[in-house]
Amino acid sequence: MPIQLTTLSAAALLLTLGAAHAAGHAMAPAITAADQSVANGVVSAASILAGENGWLVVHRTDAAMAPGPVVGHAPIRAGETTDVAAILTEDVAPGEMLMLMVHSEAAGTRTGIFEYTLGAVEDGPVRVDDALVMTVITAQ
Repeated sequence: MPIQLTTLSAAALLLTLGAAHAAGHAMAPAITAADQSVANGVVSAASILAGENGWLVVHRTDAAMAPGPVVGHAPIRAGETTDVAAILTEDVAPGEMLMLMVHSEAAGTRTGIFEYTLGAVEDGPVRVDDALVMTVITAQ
């Protein structure tokens, strides 16, 4: 039994030190995605870094790079989430531009329910130094 207790104590110590290291080296929110086919009705982000639970939100956009109507969303966890897939709620044609954006859960009134509509504060966009955390892709 002493070996198990020692192993458990060492594991607990490593987890504690790892959490402290991660908290002290928090990474800025970010999203990574590439141009992709949306023929299957899904758009994906390769990875998302978020400081809190929230949403990957897919907006229509164009050359003006302003976020337009929401055409899909998917939940994300605090930390890094990989291969996040959002089901599109509207048809998207090849050549259309989509803005994939990180939104927060913090200002929502119902946890786990996506409440954002364009311009609302509920489940609104995450900003870093007043810049949206987003990337733009072209549907293939």
